[in-house]
Amino acid sequence: MDILLVAGLWLDGSAWDDVVPALEALGHRPVPLTLPGQGDGAASATLDDQVAAVLAAVDSASGKPMVVGHSAACTLAWLATDARPEKVARVALIGGFPATDGDTYADLFELKDGAMPFPGWGPFEGPDSADLDEEVRRSIATTAIPVPEGVTKGVVRLADERRFDVPVVVVCPEFTPAQAQEWIDAGDVPELAKAKHLDLVDIESGHWPMFTKPRELARLLAAAAAED
Repeated sequence: MDILLVAGLWLDGSAWDDVVPALEALGHRPVPLTLPGQGDGAASATLDDQVAAVLAAVDSASGKPMVVGHSAACTLAWLATDARPEKVARVALIGGFPATDGDTYADLFELKDGAMPFPGWGPFEGPDSADLDEEVRRSIATTAIPVPEGVTKGVVRLADERRFDVPVVVVCPEFTPAQAQEWIDAGDVPELAKAKHLDLVDIESGHWPMFTKPRELARLLAAAAAED
């Protein structure tokens, strides 16, 4: 199966470098995406541009792909599913949840020169980053790409309720499946509360398992892709 890999804020397609060979070894065709404004130099990119890039990958996939979103990009994966519910086989969400219609995509930190730079590790101290060694922290911070304002302040628009028919798996890194279920049951994640086929799976990692547990993450994604 084609597995489209969409990394979260500040990351480009290289974030998946250690996951790709593991997925290939398991018989899949991973396609890491570099999004407009996050690796292609398009400082004026918008959320619509990023959605269009994911949709282009869906449309060019061999068969029906699985779309994988990490962190904020869980919403990108969900937006693509909303736009192409008949073309997406399943969705995998790593360390995040889809926003609801009308939400702002990722207006989370201070802007500088029209973009949102990586804010440093302070906001992520604790379970998010506990498994990152100094080398990985330094690598992520030094290669982080400021996300254009047109992306971070883009408004999420969802329209096709067929998205709820597409199977979803949530990979739970810095939180547990039980915590995720509690949040869904409490109404904090209304999009997933309506999903008709939802699985929650655990991974012992922080927020960035593609760096710290790439082979385990690949196994979980391959298992999700293999489900009927």
